[in-house]
Amino acid sequence: MTQSLEDYLEMISFLADEGDVRVTDIAVRLKVSKPSVLNALKTLESQGFLHHAHYSTVQLTEKGIAGAAAIRERHRFLTIFLRDVIGVSPEIAEKDACSMEHFLSEETLEKLQQISQEKRIKPLA
Repeated sequence: MTQSLEDYLEMISFLADEGDVRVTDIAVRLKVSKPSVLNALKTLESQGFLHHAHYSTVQLTEKGIAGAAAIRERHRFLTIFLRDVIGVSPEIAEKDACSMEHFLSEETLEKLQQISQEKRIKPLA
């Protein structure tokens, strides 16, 4: 999955925590156009991550919920790691974690988790 699609899936998950998810809400939060959101939704739907009927709300599937949870957990872990282990400022930790969550290999993430366990930071589930 591309970084962009991961960002969409993550944002849909955050919005779902708040209530119904609408195309307009996604566009506003991600600062993109509604046609861009619709294209992403079509792709995510074709991959089984969500359901979206024209002029309706977006619903994550079980696969979408699991995928979004994994992305959110990576982001959470990396933010905490950068802030609490390395000592990066909270603002930069958040920004960098958003970028890193898409590109780190599982091997690298596991090594970071090992370091975090030594520092008593909660590892990924």
